Amino acid sequence: MIKKICVVGAGTMGSGIALSAAQAGYTVVLFDISDKVVDNAKLLVGKNLDFLVSKEKISAAEKTVIEQRFLFTTNSDECVADVIIEAIIEKLEAKEQLFQKLALINSAEAIFASNTSSLSITSIQKNIPNPSRVAGMHFFNPANIMKLVEVVKGESTTDAVAQTIVDLCIAMNKTPVLCNDAPGFIVNRVARHYYLEAMYLVENKIATIENVDVAMEAAGFKMGPFKLMDLIGMDINFAVSESIYAAFDNAERFRPSAIQKGKVEKGELGKKTGLGFYKYS
Repeated sequence: MIKKICVVGAGTMGSGIALSAAQAGYTVVLFDISDKVVDNAKLLVGKNLDFLVSKEKISAAEKTVIEQRFLFTTNSDECVADVIIEAIIEKLEAKEQLFQKLALINSAEAIFASNTSSLSITSIQKNIPNPSRVAGMHFFNPANIMKLVEVVKGESTTDAVAQTIVDLCIAMNKTPVLCNDAPGFIVNRVARHYYLEAMYLVENKIATIENVDVAMEAAGFKMGPFKLMDLIGMDINFAVSESIYAAFDNAERFRPSAIQKGKVEKGELGKKTGLGFYKYS
């Protein structure tokens, strides 16, 4: 039975995952190596809870109870739980090293879940003790609001582990969708062309950034592709494109956009830097 969840990486994504878990009644350890990031996570969690109180979604007393379920820490020795969810940098080696380290202090039954949006779960689990307990648990930003979670089975992931994660998602008021490990999983595989074709239109001077967004939003999409890339973060979105492009042996249909590459090189990453395809004050 899952009682305690550890989220590694206290950025916006990790904080959102941790908040969802705490709201669902779980004891939560939120870890990061940076004191500043942990302090910011405390502020963000408090801000999100204050918003829920202001909207009368929860009471002030409930806010206090949820906050008491948190342990914010920079001490990796405290990363002991029934489920470990990593939300760190999107690099295979970093995720492998993290899970290898935490495997030494957790039980053999502890489930390790990666929030990767594009890296192979099969590759991540390959060098981890008891690889059958490693799976993907891909949340979407902001994780405390967005319902969808892709639950990804690597080659070694057992059906029981996958089902446990599915059940955990449901307990966290999420909508889990199970899939086998494949480049981009479901969402990033399908959505890649939402971004790429939009940028090809602009590269070829067929339409402007603004007109593409207006057209797609008028067609029923909640957010146009350029606004969405700014929200996600240009670096994150571009990294996914590169990963999928490589996984499909540089197939032309997945070729990353030169426009987006240029944005990343200039540090114009979207909302988080104040400038992307649009300017944010």
